[in-house]
Amino acid sequence: MQPATPGRTLAARPGEEADDRRRRLEGLLGELDALVGLTEVKELVHEITAYAEIRRHRLREGLAAEPMSLHMLFFGNPGTGKTTVARLLGKILCEMGLLQRGHLVEVERADLVGEYVGHTAQKTRQQVRKALGGLLFVDEAYSLARGGEKDFGKEAIDTLVKAMEDHKDQFILILAGYPAEMERFIDANPGLASRLPIHLRFPDYSTRDLMAIAEQMIARRQYTLASGARDALYGILLRLQNQGGEPARGNARTVRNLVERAMRLQARRLFRSGNNLTRSDLVELTAVDFLGAERWLGQHARRPQVVWPLSRESEAQL
Repeated sequence: MQPATPGRTLAARPGEEADDRRRRLEGLLGELDALVGLTEVKELVHEITAYAEIRRHRLREGLAAEPMSLHMLFFGNPGTGKTTVARLLGKILCEMGLLQRGHLVEVERADLVGEYVGHTAQKTRQQVRKALGGLLFVDEAYSLARGGEKDFGKEAIDTLVKAMEDHKDQFILILAGYPAEMERFIDANPGLASRLPIHLRFPDYSTRDLMAIAEQMIARRQYTLASGARDALYGILLRLQNQGGEPARGNARTVRNLVERAMRLQARRLFRSGNNLTRSDLVELTAVDFLGAERWLGQHARRPQVVWPLSRESEAQL
């Protein structure tokens, strides 16, 4: 992929500005490396970074240096880090001079598919224009092909393919979704797959990984785990994975819901206890908080819509 602004690559920036940019790039790569798991994803991003730098040196020496095509397919269940990685990737590519802005535009079928002939192309081109200089992230991309030949989703796919040619090197397209559905989508659209050469798989997290994610979330919010809470939390995550179903497939998203629910239950418990609260009281999450959150999570998985705050009757069940 050509640099977004000729003559303004990382090395071409003078002195202090280049150093600042290099530090920002190193910080972003460090942020990527700090994510739990995602070994394959991290390796690829580092490969892209290295290739871009070596390509710059080859150009300087007058050697052949083919541009990269960075359009991608992301395969993964919800909560496996697809959007987080895409957002970081945009910032990294911007610091490398491969994208002008590095922003992320997230869309789904409803943002691309219209209600009549020609409307879909118009809506899709509008989203592409928003993404110029950055990334266009299409979540649940397989839904564009669900309606068959006469569905307007096919028009969205055709428009995206044309946009990749019309705006070559001006944006990166990422099509993302559940692994099985994305495999079928690609099999049905081989021409599209060939235009997105980078295929990244985001595996479900192990129980140990989910525990590490939970501990990061808790520390970031300036909470701690009281005695017995860590074992209780690990046991909950293990049970969720063993039982399968929607909560387990939520991965880090499920962990966030669990942690945030435990925080709310802690707040309610402290509110009822009175005003003589210590710093320790305010930061500690207990096993009781997490077990209450687990019960709520089980009910939430069976009820598509749960409104917060819950009614007194619903809270009493917890």
